Amino acid sequence: MPELPEVQTTASILHKLVIGLKITDVWTDYGGEYHLGKKQIKDKKYFQSFRKNILGAKITHTNRRGKNVLIYLDNKKIIAVHMKMTGHLLYGKYKKIGIKSVVWEAIEPEALKDSFNQFIHLVFSLSDGKSLALSDMRKFAKVNLTEEESAGTIPDLAHLGPEPLEKNFDLNKFKERLMLRPTKKIKQALMDQEIIAGIGNIYSDEILFASGVHPLSKTGAIPKEKFALIFKAMKLVLEKGIDFGGDSMSDYRNPYGERGEFQHHHKAYRKTDLVCERKGCGGIIERIVVGGRSAHFCPRHQKKYEI
Repeated sequence: MPELPEVQTTASILHKLVIGLKITDVWTDYGGEYHLGKKQIKDKKYFQSFRKNILGAKITHTNRRGKNVLIYLDNKKIIAVHMKMTGHLLYGKYKKIGIKSVVWEAIEPEALKDSFNQFIHLVFSLSDGKSLALSDMRKFAKVNLTEEESAGTIPDLAHLGPEPLEKNFDLNKFKERLMLRPTKKIKQALMDQEIIAGIGNIYSDEILFASGVHPLSKTGAIPKEKFALIFKAMKLVLEKGIDFGGDSMSDYRNPYGERGEFQHHHKAYRKTDLVCERKGCGGIIERIVVGGRSAHFCPRHQKKYEI
């Protein structure tokens, strides 16, 4: 699932590409009885209202909140896109092929032709003759529309914790948030979107590796000096993820259709059975399951703290 660095990369690139453009049409093949009555575009009735409310609107800016891309329109509405497991937004020139069974063929840029970019299920046609498309292989992504003044009330935004890279999110606030769940395992606490927004499986592994804390450590048992190390590592790792354009170990591609580079800088994530890269450590990276998610760590230098 795209995490904070991938979503931030997407929002930042789109801000350069689509600001000032009008939405001239919108198409989707999402649907099905399972989604009836849901307040998102997979419900066909909702999609019709969604389409009516955005046609002709101009994109004023884009932003990110947690793992959501927010597209602001000049009619004071916001398109909220949660890319979920395999979704990513793409921008370029497309050709629509077919009527009942539609395929969107990427024309340019060339990177849009990457096989991971071929699962197009939502397309916004734009006034510059190009399109903003959502590729979503597993079809888990969520897209809905909200009023700008009430954006914080939609389900994917309503209960999000603070943003970890905000300047006012300091060590004291970090510790305060994590101590809301003192008996929770630190790996799970970092990934809990109600505690802190945006961190997922990849970056929690890298943060804990860098700070020397075992993923099974209980939050309330971690000493204050280690909290400071986790906090510092969180800032550095997330900023590094953004600097490298996100992580494309799996499906993620940026709006140009290109891969990020953070996967080449992993220290723990998916490094199972490899020698720890920390100088002088010599441990072997292990994989365990924590709360249904994989956790990769070095059992030698990552210390476990228990209540």
